Amino acid sequence: MDALEEVIGRHLDGAAFEAAATAIVRGYGPEIFGYLIALARDEDRAHDVFSQFCEDLWRGLSGFRRDSSARTWVYKLAWHAWLRLQRDAFRRRAQPIVSAQTSRLAAEVRSTTPLHLRTEVKDAVARLRERLSPDEQSLLILRVDRALTWSEIASVMSTTEAELDAQTLAKRFERVKAKLGRMAEEAGLLDKK
Repeated sequence: MDALEEVIGRHLDGAAFEAAATAIVRGYGPEIFGYLIALARDEDRAHDVFSQFCEDLWRGLSGFRRDSSARTWVYKLAWHAWLRLQRDAFRRRAQPIVSAQTSRLAAEVRSTTPLHLRTEVKDAVARLRERLSPDEQSLLILRVDRALTWSEIASVMSTTEAELDAQTLAKRFERVKAKLGRMAEEAGLLDKK
């Protein structure tokens, strides 16, 4: 990841935004798409959000202030694209992705994401996670599956309406873990004590 961040940084330093976008989509695209599939639980919806994410990336790259890593920033873009889709699920954008190359890269990432990330997960823990709210799922994915720090997660999940801090998210995470534990116990996945 450090090498990828370095490559992206060099492209941004040289104002080579198309090269930076290409590096970001190739480097982080598969994990972002996997994150969106886990949130959406529907490949078509994940495709829609991923397309919106790519548009947001392309449009926002020149304004990326580098207050965080590119990885944290792209998760924030993905989360906010997801929130917008949730707020207006039936909205269809008539405007295509700005760059044809970015559009091709998005299609490439979607087609090369491992099958186990693109199909419905069948194990019991995944079914329990699906019963969580999108906020709870995102928190679990970002912390457990993607190993982001609490401050990175706060950066990703904060919105203009609700600024989150690391301590609040850590407490929320503990409540989600406890909730999952109760659900697992009720489902007979854990031995009752």
